[in-house]
Amino acid sequence: MGLLWPLEPATAAKHKLYRRYYDAWWPIMLQPHGVHSWSRVTLLDAFAGPGRYETGEDGSPVFALQRLLEHDAADRMGLSPQRVQLVFIEKRRDRYEHLRQLLVDRFGPLEKLPVRVTVHQGEAGRDSERILTETGAWGQPILAVFDSWGSVNTPLSLMRRIALNPGSEVVTTFGPNWFNRRKDINADIFDQVFGGRHFWEKAAAVQRSDEQWRAWLEAFRSALQRAGFEYCLQFQVVPRTGQPLHLVFGTRHPKGVEVMKEAMWTVDRSDGMSFKDPRCRGAVPIGQGTLWETEVIDPELVALVYERVKKGPIGVGDLGQWLLTETAQWRAKDAAKAVTHLREEHRALVVPRGRITKASTVSVR
Repeated sequence: MGLLWPLEPATAAKHKLYRRYYDAWWPIMLQPHGVHSWSRVTLLDAFAGPGRYETGEDGSPVFALQRLLEHDAADRMGLSPQRVQLVFIEKRRDRYEHLRQLLVDRFGPLEKLPVRVTVHQGEAGRDSERILTETGAWGQPILAVFDSWGSVNTPLSLMRRIALNPGSEVVTTFGPNWFNRRKDINADIFDQVFGGRHFWEKAAAVQRSDEQWRAWLEAFRSALQRAGFEYCLQFQVVPRTGQPLHLVFGTRHPKGVEVMKEAMWTVDRSDGMSFKDPRCRGAVPIGQGTLWETEVIDPELVALVYERVKKGPIGVGDLGQWLLTETAQWRAKDAAKAVTHLREEHRALVVPRGRITKASTVSVR
């Protein structure tokens, strides 16, 4: 692949989500009178790329910096080079040089910006921990984005250190062809990524192409949980055209889950993009943004809730918490909507009868 490449539909869809999440993440982490007053907050983009696509669209480092500098709350976030830093890592020298020059051309001399921006030539799996040390990131919140299109080679030891770092989160993506190319990667690297061979061999044994991505995504989600991320979301980002990509988000805080899901729901889906839960095989998500807040019930939501209810009676409040922390996109408030639909279809019993509340209990009819 050359210096620049075309923007894939899946990448464009993913970037929509990143923009929304960054917009919400920065003011939460930099609020002047919050529970925590962090002395430094770091965004790490470990697969930064050249900063621009062949057809002229901005790459993730460019829109991340631009949206921060132009954020509606920028004046209230106390931006300073000592408090806020963006760290970009790119492996290929020509792309590293292109990114650095592009940032200067777009934003002026980096040393004069109201935040600290550093660009490094390095390999994400090998060099991220060292670069985070050199930039003084440890001990304060880090949002680490390992946005790989090819191999995912970030050691679990690094993920564990990020998980144990205060207020930190991680986003890892798998390109659409990663699950077919996995046999080309050294098994020793897989051992480092998943924490041992026995943690990924079961996924490697799956033969059905339509099930491989689910098995590998669950294996990686389990690895992040072992690393210390209490809450992990796994999902497909499905563009209108082209192949989907796969994303795993890890955080130790319920607030992080809520913010990520709210970002999903505020993304403009008018071009037909959607998010899909790996466990939902039959139901096709609606995906059209204009329908999501109407009376139309999404088949994926109904399918997931029904499968959970079949395992035994559950309170609607607990069901909402399960939706929040264990499903790709659904929120706690969606539980009552799904239960109402199941009751109307005579597929579920709700006790007591009448209005559905968090205290209601739902079971299979």
